[in-house]
Amino acid sequence: MSSSAPALTPKRYVALGDSQTEGLHDYHPDGSPRGWADRFAEHLSDASPDLRYANLAVRGKRTREVLEDQLEAALALSPDLATVVSGVNDVVRPGADVAAVAGDLEHMYRELTHTGCFVMGCTFPLPTVGLTRRFAPSLRALNAAVREAAARHGVLLVEIENMPSAADLRLWNADRIHLNPEGHRLLGAAFAGVFDGAPDGEWTRPLPPARSLSRLREAAAESLWIARFVIPKVIRTLRGVSSGDGRSAKRPQLTAIRHP
Repeated sequence: MSSSAPALTPKRYVALGDSQTEGLHDYHPDGSPRGWADRFAEHLSDASPDLRYANLAVRGKRTREVLEDQLEAALALSPDLATVVSGVNDVVRPGADVAAVAGDLEHMYRELTHTGCFVMGCTFPLPTVGLTRRFAPSLRALNAAVREAAARHGVLLVEIENMPSAADLRLWNADRIHLNPEGHRLLGAAFAGVFDGAPDGEWTRPLPPARSLSRLREAAAESLWIARFVIPKVIRTLRGVSSGDGRSAKRPQLTAIRHP
């Protein structure tokens, strides 16, 4: 794995992925999704005013769908920088094939880097709360496979798995799947720091101690989360419905960066 970005002033940045990269639960003043990738692009444009940015990510997409729906479009844009972040939507489904997910990610790494594009990705935090903990082993296995694939193709990874605050619920939306605005801000800062070769920024600092909850309140919060998010998600999955159905990329073409 590459430990730092090359001497690169990107001109064409393309982001591939799912809802996190689309920017769900973090919005521009006009109500359109912002998210960590927009924030990273804004940072890049400070040093590269001519930067053009495309975001092909669509919420709800699994890694095979990202490969099939976004890779060809990304290659057609001839990026010199790309980010590929995907895999969580696969892992939270029963019977997830981690090896297949990692293989699809590696396919995208290979095709993009083969063109001379510099590629970045990330590992994922391991959940520590309630039922979400059951996904930790699969995420740990995916992270290990991603590291190996990244090393083979010179992909620069933002190492989120071992960051002490990454799984803190204060950085996540109430659904525990999507980052909230502060989480998106810190992840964007993480990508910017690693790209710049200065990863020890504010995003690496532990959050202040959280207020502890009684067991009764923890149980009530878990029950509410299951009712609001888990059960509807299971029903949608059984029906074969995705939050991305009928949606297209928010930024399919390379365009100039707008700062909020």
